Amino acid sequence: MSKVLITETVLRDAHQSLAATRMTTEEMLPILDEMDKVGYYSLEAWGGATFDACMRFLNEDPWERLRTIKDHCKNTKLQMLFRGQNILGYRHYADDVVEYFVQKSIANGIDIIRIFDALNDARNLETAIKATIKEGGHVQAAICYTISPFHTNEGFANYAKQLEEMGANSICVKDMSGLLKPYEAFQLIKTIKNTVKIPVQLHTHYTAGLGSMTLLKAIEAGVDGVDTAISPLAMGTSHTPTESLVATLQGTPYDTGLDLERLDVIAKHFNAIREKYLASGLIDPKVLKVDVNALRYQVPGGMLSNLISQLKMAGKSDKLGEVLEEVANVRRDAGYPPLVTPSSQIVGTQAVNNVLFNEDGRYSRVTKEFKALVRGEYGKCPAAIDEEFKRKIIGDADIIDYRPADKIAPEIDSLRTRVAPYQEQDEDILSLALFEQVAIKFFEWRKAQKYHLDANADVANGIHSI
Repeated sequence: MSKVLITETVLRDAHQSLAATRMTTEEMLPILDEMDKVGYYSLEAWGGATFDACMRFLNEDPWERLRTIKDHCKNTKLQMLFRGQNILGYRHYADDVVEYFVQKSIANGIDIIRIFDALNDARNLETAIKATIKEGGHVQAAICYTISPFHTNEGFANYAKQLEEMGANSICVKDMSGLLKPYEAFQLIKTIKNTVKIPVQLHTHYTAGLGSMTLLKAIEAGVDGVDTAISPLAMGTSHTPTESLVATLQGTPYDTGLDLERLDVIAKHFNAIREKYLASGLIDPKVLKVDVNALRYQVPGGMLSNLISQLKMAGKSDKLGEVLEEVANVRRDAGYPPLVTPSSQIVGTQAVNNVLFNEDGRYSRVTKEFKALVRGEYGKCPAAIDEEFKRKIIGDADIIDYRPADKIAPEIDSLRTRVAPYQEQDEDILSLALFEQVAIKFFEWRKAQKYHLDANADVANGIHSI
């Protein structure tokens, strides 16, 4: 038994889960120096949806955010979430883009890269793992936890061993939907710890109300580290409150060593932000509730929000129950993929289509993304897909049974050409690669802001254009 390591998620997943990833760097800045003094094992501060949200909604450069956080957190490891061959986007990218993104992430301040694949297809982690090792970063390879007739503790442990052999420095059990129940967590962590020699961390959500109990049982089973969120942005679709777990473990062999008074300083800062978000509607009270149906439908909080939004736009909000039932059917048909980005969006949208557009039966309107999933463009699904169903969805298209990225040509050179009119830093190439239209709009805004600043400076200095 040893002290439990704490990864604080408030700078990334906590506000992604509760407030649609809208926390600004300006809101983080006043508390960063204090967070660096707490003694956290790591701060999850980047990756996931933050990269897209920074440019799309906040007019921020995600790379500048990372550098700013690093400037104020020199004593605490910074951690990011990385979707394997998808990086932070929604398709597979060429190996040279993955390698360059890893290089620049570490150069700008990331210490730990938590790398996962939505299908738990290890082939989709190969390039990211090798690149992280090459750049001297810590590889935390993640297992997407899910429940199906094809997923077992032994299977997850074997996957963990495979990731260890690929060079992972630690393993994360990523329970994105909050499905892992306490006693099952105990058995799962025991099984994995008996299989691998490297540390194991647990990431779970509070959606079904199990978070704290699940973490406690995992700790008793020997888990090395856990993810928590400072209390104002905890619970609901977020995580277990940091202070509650720290208090629970004080004076035990698992004592985290963190000081509750220091954590209170952090909590007071984020409490003001929480109140602001509640008042503005950025946090919907619905996401703060316990939803035990998460165990039934296995739908993560973000996916549920997307489904509600799609149905509301179609004027069919009353169909939510049918859609949630259909999600389970679509997932079964597609080989039981875990529901996490991007598979959650793919399965969810197809379920909506099956419910709303079924005059000619289910799958009468199939999205190109669902076709790609069935064809193998995202990798191998956990269970074999029925051949007759496959042909119904993709017709005579070739099946992809190799690593999908093997057929993607290098992209960096063409990206350099496309980014040239806007480029101010090397990292702009990667912003363009992941979200081209969003990035260009941001680059144009950035240029306009710089022009106005320069013009204002000229006026202040008595220089006027004639």
